[in-house]
Amino acid sequence: MPVVIALLRSVNVGGRNKMRMAALGELCVSLRLRNARTYLQSGNVVFRTPERNLAALARRIEQAIERKFAVRTDVILRTTAELKDVVARSPFASRGGIEPSKLLVTFLAGAPAAEARAKLLALPPAPEEVHLAGRELYTYFPNGMARPTISWPRVERTLAVPMTGRNWNTVVKLFEIAESQEA
Repeated sequence: MPVVIALLRSVNVGGRNKMRMAALGELCVSLRLRNARTYLQSGNVVFRTPERNLAALARRIEQAIERKFAVRTDVILRTTAELKDVVARSPFASRGGIEPSKLLVTFLAGAPAAEARAKLLALPPAPEEVHLAGRELYTYFPNGMARPTISWPRVERTLAVPMTGRNWNTVVKLFEIAESQEA
């Protein structure tokens, strides 16, 4: 039975879309998701599921969250193998001096269209570095994430797919949790 990582968008951010992680874990159990483990307060859940259709599973989780918490959120799913690939493909992996807390991986619900990809890469991100690889956008913020020069609403409008970001430390920890459940 595969292990899946659920990444919820905009949960417990700025006092909006509040959700206790223990209650989210209970919701996952009610959906027959096994060994559900939440991580941090930002809507990360690692679980086992026999479900093969991840798009249908994401919709089912979104609908259950809306019913239980009255919160509309996008749920983006990745398997352990996909998350392993995200970590391995980091364009910053071989560079020295990269601070993990300044590296953001934005998970896209689907692959953006070729035209959207081209528009994104044409945006002037300096000093941030942006790399789009498949369904992930890697962004390094050398001056920190608090005051970026790149506009995230513009990035989302350009790519036209739901997305949610996690810093590098969180991505690595979620991968470690998923791998431990695979064992």
